[in-house]
Amino acid sequence: MVKNHGKKSRAKKKAQRTGASHASAAAGTLHTHTPLPDMAALGKLPYAAGRELDTKLAARLVAACRTACKPCQKSLAEKLRTEHRPTLAALAGAVYGELAGIGGMTFASDTSKSWAPLARAVNAGEGEEGAALAAVEAMDDAAASDLLEDALDHWAMGTPLPADLVKKLVTAPPRQRPADPMDAFREAGIKVVTLDDLDLGDDVDTYALAPAYGVMLMQTSTPEGQAMPMLLLYPEEESAGIEDLEARTDWEHWGLHGMPDMDPRWRVRARISDRSLQGLVHVGADGEDDVELWRAAESVTVPTEWWDLLDRVQHMLVVGPVADPEAPGAMEAAGDAGELLAVVARVSFV
Repeated sequence: MVKNHGKKSRAKKKAQRTGASHASAAAGTLHTHTPLPDMAALGKLPYAAGRELDTKLAARLVAACRTACKPCQKSLAEKLRTEHRPTLAALAGAVYGELAGIGGMTFASDTSKSWAPLARAVNAGEGEEGAALAAVEAMDDAAASDLLEDALDHWAMGTPLPADLVKKLVTAPPRQRPADPMDAFREAGIKVVTLDDLDLGDDVDTYALAPAYGVMLMQTSTPEGQAMPMLLLYPEEESAGIEDLEARTDWEHWGLHGMPDMDPRWRVRARISDRSLQGLVHVGADGEDDVELWRAAESVTVPTEWWDLLDRVQHMLVVGPVADPEAPGAMEAAGDAGELLAVVARVSFV
C-alpha cells in the first residue's frame, strides 16, 4: 500500500512538472505531438513585458490542440494557466495584438473582448508595456481559462502570421468577388447581354434560373461551447457548387475550426406562424434582396428543440457546399480539401 501510494505521489508530481495527464505520467508513456511549432517568436513580442516564457510548454500545448488530444490539452492548459501567466499573455497577444483588424470577435468571450484592446495598444506602442500582462496576472482562473481557450482556437488553425505580413493584410483592399467570366468577351468587343440588361417584367423569377441548393438542419457549438443552429447547403444540380458559391457570395473558406465572421446582410428567414424556414438571402445596401441562395419549396415545421435554439441564438452558421451531406465525414472532407465556405447569418423572423 505504501509502495502504491508512493507511485501515485511520484506520478502526480511528474504530471505537475511536465504538464502531462496523470494517467500518462503514471504509466510512463509521456508523449509529444508532432510537429512541435517553433514558438521562439513569442519571446520577441511585447505582451509578457520582458518576463521569461516557457516556449516549450506553449509549443506542446499548441501541438496538442492541433491534434485534438483532449487529455494533453487539459493538463497542459492547466499548467500554463496556473504557473505561466506571462506565456499565456504572449500566446493571447500573438492573436489579439498582432492580428488586430483581421476577423471579428463575435464569438470571443467577454474576457477576451475586454483584454484585446490592451494587447492592441501595446502592439501600437500606445499603452504601457506591462498593462496587458498585469491584466492577465490579475484574472481569476475562469477568466484566464476563457482567454486561453479563445487564443488556442486561433493557434489550432496555424501559427499566427508575422507582424509585417499582418500589416500588409490589414491595409490590403477588401476581398473582391470573382471576375465576371463574360468580361473577356466584353474586352474583345463582343456585346454581352445579361438578364440585368433585359426588361423581363415582374413575372420572371430569377431564382428559378440560378443554380439550386437544398438545405439540411444541423447543430454545432461555438468555441465557448454554446449551442448554435447550423444550415448545411448541398447542390441540387451540376451548376451548383463551390465555384458558384464563390461567385455569388463573399463567404470565407472554413476548415471547421473556430467560427467564420458574422455578416448581418446574410439572412435566414424563419416564419413564426408555422415555425418553418423560408429562405436564405443577402440584403443589399438598398434594403432589397440581391442574392437568393435558397427558397423553401414548401413549409416544413422544424423540430421544437431546434426552433427554440434558433429563437434563443437568433444567428446561424451557414456552411456549404457538401455534395452528399448524409455521407459519413463528407463535411469534414470538404473542409480539409478547402472546398467549404461559411458565414454566420442573422435570423430574420417573419
